[in-house]
Amino acid sequence: MSQFAFLQREWGAVFEAASKAEAAVHADPRTACFYARRALELAVSWAFKHDAALRLPYQDNLSALIHEPSFKQAAGEAVFAKARVVNTLGNRAVHSLRAVPQADALAAIRELYHVAYWFARTYGRAERPAPDLAFDPAALPRPARAAAQSAAQLQALEARLREKDESLATLLADKTALDEELERLRAEVAAAKKAAAAQPDTHDYSEAETRDYFIDLLLKEAGWPLDEGRDRELEVGGMPNAQGKGFVDYVLWGDDGRPLGLVEAKRTRRDPRAGQQQAKLYADCLERQFGRRPVIFYSNGYEHWLWDDLRYPPRRVQGFYTKQELELLVQRRSTRRSLAEARIDPAIVERHYQTRAIRRIAEAFERDRDRKALLVMATGAGKTRTVIALCDLLMRCNWVKRVLFLADRVALVNQAVGAFKRHLADASPVNLVTDKEGEGRVYVSTYPTMMGLIDETRDGQRRFGVGHFDLVIIDEAHRSVFHKYRAIFEYFDALLVGLTATPKDEVDRNTYSLFDLENGVPTDAYSLEEAVRDGFLVPPRAVSVPLKFQREGITYD
Repeated sequence: MSQFAFLQREWGAVFEAASKAEAAVHADPRTACFYARRALELAVSWAFKHDAALRLPYQDNLSALIHEPSFKQAAGEAVFAKARVVNTLGNRAVHSLRAVPQADALAAIRELYHVAYWFARTYGRAERPAPDLAFDPAALPRPARAAAQSAAQLQALEARLREKDESLATLLADKTALDEELERLRAEVAAAKKAAAAQPDTHDYSEAETRDYFIDLLLKEAGWPLDEGRDRELEVGGMPNAQGKGFVDYVLWGDDGRPLGLVEAKRTRRDPRAGQQQAKLYADCLERQFGRRPVIFYSNGYEHWLWDDLRYPPRRVQGFYTKQELELLVQRRSTRRSLAEARIDPAIVERHYQTRAIRRIAEAFERDRDRKALLVMATGAGKTRTVIALCDLLMRCNWVKRVLFLADRVALVNQAVGAFKRHLADASPVNLVTDKEGEGRVYVSTYPTMMGLIDETRDGQRRFGVGHFDLVIIDEAHRSVFHKYRAIFEYFDALLVGLTATPKDEVDRNTYSLFDLENGVPTDAYSLEEAVRDGFLVPPRAVSVPLKFQREGITYD
């Protein structure tokens, strides 16, 4: 009997996919991971369709759905983390040519089981699964090993299944048009959800097991194989305790045999910052032993924090740096040059307000150790050239290696790429809308394109890791962009510069808070009135264009 039997009565399609995944763990681990993700996708899509409290995000793919704040809040950190594990392993099964180990298939089914339990408990209208249900790996089927499906075969299968799936975006585009049956089901689901919330959830979600596996998974996504004994539980001396020693949970080694970083893992139910002081003591020990201070990470499996304590206070991040990114971070401790003393290239910008804006942003980054800046500049005053000159300054001073420039329309992307090619050609600008495989130092993209690329992996490793970009520039930064595409800005651990032509007194106060600024006080501002006064722009002139339907009205046949 399937361990997912509690799904069968109300969610036949989810049960079918989960059963296929369950049956393939020992026979074909790649297929097991594929169907585990398929079951998750069907369940989450059902929830978004039937739970009116869930808001449809920018796209209706699985990654976007599980990262939508309303879903994360409903599911809780534990279930969200498990859903991420299933999704990641499923993506790897479909898109990586590397063999999928049986341990990954087992992890995918185990985490799917807990997500499915939460799903059935929350939305079950007929009956809910018993609280004492527990996943039993020994009870998994052990059929004769069959011919394993390849990644290419699973990609083709995925495409065929997608053609049959209904589009949530189309279905929910006009909520006023929801049919009576769906409205009735939504009312039933709301009642079931309310009843479930009234009872404590005593199910054992095996959070510690998920924490350890999820941290491992994120580290491997960042290219850390963790295949040597010294990578985990490394003993260090010099700790201020009775034994005078301690054990570092994870050590991330450089090619020179010295540590680049360390990870301190705390229990899931504790704030990860509880490990901050202990991680610092471990960093002290490693620095004394190896002569280099490692970058500090600490995590409880749900939240991850980075602390380069020689430069910045701790900050929350979405994952771990690659070896090359950590090497660059450590190298910059000694090679980063002062921005205040560097020359701004007059061939890119020469107007006084442009150089002033660059100096103020540089001052915020260098003197104040801020990581965000907001530039308010009138349309036509040269915002794009200003940030190109800023990029040039930051690159020459070794603050920045790679830049991501985001715009909300393809036309603006093309315009920005052209400007970078004219004024900073050495940075090899890449238009990600038209050339998704391009490589360079400046990448220009629309928000939806970048959202699709964030989840892209190559042989199990993310193409764009959390530390891939050193600077992210947002063209026309305003609240609606952050509300819709916040995941991009939260994902990349980079300096952030926002551009807007909206007058500073009209910029939404939430926009200021997103840049950690006081309301009405951007990093720098240059208004239309100032530009007109200085002779760089002319006053706007209203032009009345009469329309035919206003003159003649509308008649119906």
